[in-house]
Amino acid sequence: MDFFQLFWVVFLLASFLPMWRQQRIHRLRLSSIHKIEELRGTRVITLIHRQEALSFLGLPFRRFIDIEDSEAILRAIRYTPSQMPIDIILHTPGGLVLAAEQIARAIKKHPGKVTAFVPHYAMSGGTLIALAADEIYLDDNAVLGPVDPQLGNYPAASILKAVEQKPIKDIEDQTLILADMARKALAQVEAVVYQTISDKMPIDAAREVSKALTQGRWTHDYPLTCDQLKQLGFSIQCGLPRQIYTLMELYPQPAQRRPSVQYVPLPYDNEAGDS
Repeated sequence: MDFFQLFWVVFLLASFLPMWRQQRIHRLRLSSIHKIEELRGTRVITLIHRQEALSFLGLPFRRFIDIEDSEAILRAIRYTPSQMPIDIILHTPGGLVLAAEQIARAIKKHPGKVTAFVPHYAMSGGTLIALAADEIYLDDNAVLGPVDPQLGNYPAASILKAVEQKPIKDIEDQTLILADMARKALAQVEAVVYQTISDKMPIDAAREVSKALTQGRWTHDYPLTCDQLKQLGFSIQCGLPRQIYTLMELYPQPAQRRPSVQYVPLPYDNEAGDS
């Protein structure tokens, strides 16, 4: 074997080794998910976004909540019997508002109990999904975040604030259009948050909290801790089952390419849920 043949053998091995590792870790994750399901008698769904490396060339990429995630989670919920509890494990910076709203609505409509587990953070759309659950468990150091809408690189609330500080004759048409979109976005997201939490606290409190989370009181990446969330009126449990941490250890960063939503891909019948 000459040098060039050896080079290509080494190159191919280096290229396909990450794919083999990915398959192995995928099996370990499904096994860990299934163990949690057996222990708690639930359907476990993960929504975990990490910066990872593509399997073939090791190129880094980042993931956010998108339509593919919402399709996968809605499919998992359809696979779940109506009275079977669901555990959703969230680790995400947020993402597309439409996708997050779809997931939150589906979780809220599920007749069985839904529990959200947040081992590190669930910001923006991740927070909306967590608030739709019947019960939320956060690690002692985990955080949620505001749900204020962003237009491009700017918070919607800040766009409106900037427009208010200038005479309208000094404002460009493009900025006025952005302000109109920002006003609509703020109203829409506030309404979604209110619908999500209105059955979890008194109506007046739900309206105030919805405004606080959506109208730009804090920066978009402001961390809301267990204590702060309790002060806002949410029923938050601080501390996670050990099995959640064990599962999260199978999501190292950087890691190989994987789907961000995972569950045992089989419909569960009621007999399986009762066993």
